[in-house]
Amino acid sequence: MAATTETTAGTAPGGNPAERLRAAFNRLSEQQKILFLVGVAAIIAVIVGSILWSRQPDWKVLFSNLTEKDGGTIVANLEAQNIPHRFSDSGALMVPAERVHEVRLKLASQGLPRGGLVGFELMENQKFGTSQFAEQVNYQRGLEGELARTIQSIGAVQAARVHLAIPKPSVFVRDEQKPTASVMLNLYPGRTLDGGQVAGISHLISSSVPNLPITNVTVIDQNGSLLSQLKSATSSGLDPVQLKYVREIEDVIILRIENILKPVLGAENFKVQVAADLDFSQSEQTAETFRPNTTPENSVIRSQQNNESANVNQSVGGVPGALTNQPPVPATAPLTQPDTGSGPGGQPARRGEANGRIDVGGITAPLAGAAPPLSTSKNTTINYEVDKTIRYTKQALGEIRRLSAAVVVNHRKELGKDGKPSVRPLPEAEMKQINELIREAMGFSKERGDTLSVANAPFTEAAKSDAGIPLWKDPENISYLKDLLKILIIAAILALLYFKIIQPSLKTMFPPPGSREGGGLGGEGGLYGAGGLPGEAGEEGATDVRIDNYAAKVQKARDIAQADPKAVANIIKDWMGANAN
Repeated sequence: MAATTETTAGTAPGGNPAERLRAAFNRLSEQQKILFLVGVAAIIAVIVGSILWSRQPDWKVLFSNLTEKDGGTIVANLEAQNIPHRFSDSGALMVPAERVHEVRLKLASQGLPRGGLVGFELMENQKFGTSQFAEQVNYQRGLEGELARTIQSIGAVQAARVHLAIPKPSVFVRDEQKPTASVMLNLYPGRTLDGGQVAGISHLISSSVPNLPITNVTVIDQNGSLLSQLKSATSSGLDPVQLKYVREIEDVIILRIENILKPVLGAENFKVQVAADLDFSQSEQTAETFRPNTTPENSVIRSQQNNESANVNQSVGGVPGALTNQPPVPATAPLTQPDTGSGPGGQPARRGEANGRIDVGGITAPLAGAAPPLSTSKNTTINYEVDKTIRYTKQALGEIRRLSAAVVVNHRKELGKDGKPSVRPLPEAEMKQINELIREAMGFSKERGDTLSVANAPFTEAAKSDAGIPLWKDPENISYLKDLLKILIIAAILALLYFKIIQPSLKTMFPPPGSREGGGLGGEGGLYGAGGLPGEAGEEGATDVRIDNYAAKVQKARDIAQADPKAVANIIKDWMGANAN
């Protein structure tokens, strides 16, 4: 009895925590010990893995689609700076998210990535003694590379190559040739370039190369399709600037109509569409018109020439010989005027009258008395100015040829007598007034051939649909859900291990105090069972006493000792047996 008591007391937990834990662990069976150890190890592994996963850096793409040369140079640079990096499944180079911008700036300061293109940095490493031909070739290569880099900055362009054909300058104008350029574009999948962007690339190349006309620039894509559709000056197609001007004209007219109808009908009760037909043809006309002078008062004399002459025919007589060649002897008697055959009043003039003189062509002279024959002539030439009109006409570019407008007006909503909303068409007078307002706002011209159509019809209520991305399709929400799912899985594993393995083992190791009924040391269910000895309490008494908490036992013993000291003394005497005497 004494030996059994000493052994039981020796195995009872003492005041040392390690001893108490060892004693509690020894209460488990072999299978429970294995499960407990496995559960503790699994919980520790899950916690450590969660911490490492939470501390793992978030990787982001640094560069993608790198050439082999640029990729090797960048990786060597990252390894020299001890920057962690890795490659994704798609081949993109990834670095920690918090260092993406820092690494990009450092690599950009070193000119990386170069993209397989050589720019003007080629001119920085010129060797002494380089020939002029080599310098020209390097300059052309650098110019091509810089242009390709600039074009690659466009959003839809993935890669670009530029080829320049610059002829040698010639001192002869006839032999001078203009440079040409070819551009090869590799576009991102699913992206295209509109006419304005292609024209911008062509203007960029043309403005960067001296004496390169825009018509000598050819742009193609990776499929070999010609993007630069060059148009001659007489082409009837519209360029992007003209199309933009047409849209601006239509938008201005629509805005005018909307501003005049909003106060009357409301912003949501009408719809307006306008189509403008503009004339972009260029024509120049020069007209020269001559008109005759039909009325004397409107006639203008440019020049006038009068020619009058008078001849007096005198017969020359005399004796042939020397006397004929001698000058006549001066007259010694006054000459009398000859009879000209007409006098005053139409009567024949007589010899010696005062009108026997000649006055023709500004010549006034007396007639000879012998009345020789008279010959006169008068010529007049008058030149008049002729009317001349020269008209130079140049037709304005972008003139409006025709406007077409369509306006639909919603029915008016009203509340009926029963309080329910109803709609009804607008009155005829009001529709006529709206028609007149629209005509004045758009500048309607019947001579120009403009058309206007105003309709009154009920609008259909469009079903309201959420245009946003659903929550389960939002990339940010998907990322949050993935992280939350990982946390929930980890929490579920920890909860399973704890409630299924750890908690039952802990209950076995550390049972709660007062788990058994009663509390006496010697009574039924007391500290030592019905027989008063440890381990002799029946079927469950020994087990309950053995697994009872040590502190609870001590406290119960103290309570019993204070309540009934004699009973405790008798029990101790029984333990001591013969030694008590």
